[in-house]
Amino acid sequence: MQKSLYATMRALPGQEDRLAGLLRDLTRDVRAEPGCVRFVVYRLESDPAFFHVEETYRDPAAFEAHIGMAHGKRFNDAIKTMVEGGASTVVFLDPVL
Repeated sequence: MQKSLYATMRALPGQEDRLAGLLRDLTRDVRAEPGCVRFVVYRLESDPAFFHVEETYRDPAAFEAHIGMAHGKRFNDAIKTMVEGGASTVVFLDPVL
């Protein structure tokens, strides 16, 4: 069964474009992971400081491999001083059907 989630984060004032750049780089790296099915980053139209990331991995093992990747660890470390609360908020999803 696939593993799906979304993550949200709000950039601190003045960090919006820097965060967008880091998310572009992260997108490239995550999409290259063998277990990545979907990784899409959105910026809220009405609030450009708010970012929403949708992620799906082939299975729980692929997700576990993802969270162990160096590029993800670098990203999470870099955003500590760039986003509200120092990290993204992650919500795990279960399919209805």
